[in-house]
Amino acid sequence: MDIGVPLKDLGDIDIGPLRDAILAVDDKAWFDNSHRQTAYDVHAQTQSLVMLFVDTDYWPKVEVTKEAAWDMLSDTAMPIMNAILKQFYPPGGKVIRAMAAKLVSGGVITPHYDKHPSFHAGHRIHIPITANSRVRFMIDGKPYKFEVGKAYELNNQKWHSVMNKGKEDRINFIFDYVPPETLATLASQS
Repeated sequence: MDIGVPLKDLGDIDIGPLRDAILAVDDKAWFDNSHRQTAYDVHAQTQSLVMLFVDTDYWPKVEVTKEAAWDMLSDTAMPIMNAILKQFYPPGGKVIRAMAAKLVSGGVITPHYDKHPSFHAGHRIHIPITANSRVRFMIDGKPYKFEVGKAYELNNQKWHSVMNKGKEDRINFIFDYVPPETLATLASQS
């Protein structure tokens, strides 16, 4: 969603339980759902633990499914997501995507903006879980530092890219929230 600025700092959050849950997941689970990696070339060097996902084939109908990582992460992710939503966004909307996304050491997400109409409709929130000093997140040609223990809203309609030149993987928990007024508009279109 175009929020008028490249990035909005949503403040400090306690990521401890969510970080522990994500880091406890078996390595092979990161490969269970490769939809993002195959559908979006820019995400080829990423891995995902997908919790919730919207079926974009039927958009603007909003069909969200619970995916494999729901059982692994929902107990720790939902309280954090709900706290952020309660503080910053109007009630009555819907989370249409939620996942942990890993950019492996040496990996790159090339410059892009999120094109599908579903990305125009939702607020994209990033919660850094692991990071290192050699991760560079660029938005609209400028570097931004995502700090562990904070949450951010990304303007995904701006050109953005990420490179991880560090020795450790970078993991962000990401979720997309469609506000109620946008849901109502989408419902009238489907």
